[in-house]
Amino acid sequence: MVAQVQKTSSPILAGLKCRCPQCGKGRLFNGFLTLAPRCDVCGLDYSFADPADGPAFFVMIIMGIPAAAFGVWVELTFEPPFWVHLLTTLPFLLLTCIPPIRPTKGMLVASQYLHKAEEGRFR
Repeated sequence: MVAQVQKTSSPILAGLKCRCPQCGKGRLFNGFLTLAPRCDVCGLDYSFADPADGPAFFVMIIMGIPAAAFGVWVELTFEPPFWVHLLTTLPFLLLTCIPPIRPTKGMLVASQYLHKAEEGRFR
């Protein structure tokens, strides 16, 4: 059964919701970061999508700098022993860098769908 297809208005919204970029209803992921083979609602094949390391790169650049700055601030302000960084800086780094990877990957996949991105080819 194929659902009525209507293009999602925004790749950002579809990505943040981790939903199919075509219908906006089907799940985009099977696991945390594993793309589903196709949409379970409209049947869109996700084989066109290959965000590669893009999500990790963007998240590490955008969120890694403030997280590292937090660690430097803790060190320069309090001069704590190493174990304090394990209890403060490491969890802060993990909480600011891991959760945004999934919606970022969803936005990149939706953007690839919207702009019909594909591999470059020589003619």
